[in-house]
Amino acid sequence: MKMKVSEVMTTRVVTVEMDDRLTVVKEILDCAPFRHLLVIEDEQLQGVISDRDLLRCLSPFIGTGAESVRDTATIKQRAHQVMTRSPVTVNADLLVRDALILMLDQNIGCLPVLENGQIRGIFTWHDGVRALLDE
Repeated sequence: MKMKVSEVMTTRVVTVEMDDRLTVVKEILDCAPFRHLLVIEDEQLQGVISDRDLLRCLSPFIGTGAESVRDTATIKQRAHQVMTRSPVTVNADLLVRDALILMLDQNIGCLPVLENGQIRGIFTWHDGVRALLDE
């Protein structure tokens, strides 16, 4: 059986705006069961932020007694300052196997799924593994 990305992708995609502060991004990722947010401007995909991108740029002292003004400044950055620009995207008709190969080749954790430039969903490792186990 040849399963397509459209059959297993996550269709309820959470997005943030280019100018949203990292406080917003952190709040969403801390409360959500997923690890990637799509960054948009005028409904168009501009980038992706992963929980790892956030960890890389935030001070480890945020929210602790050792927090300094410099630490606090890290959380005031905007989404566009830390996102991965021009992310690799796919069409919903792509086979799951091909999507997983692409993710391995590009060393990425998710693929935004677009149709005529519009966001239709997001495909992650989790979706791919679930599809393989279901086959």
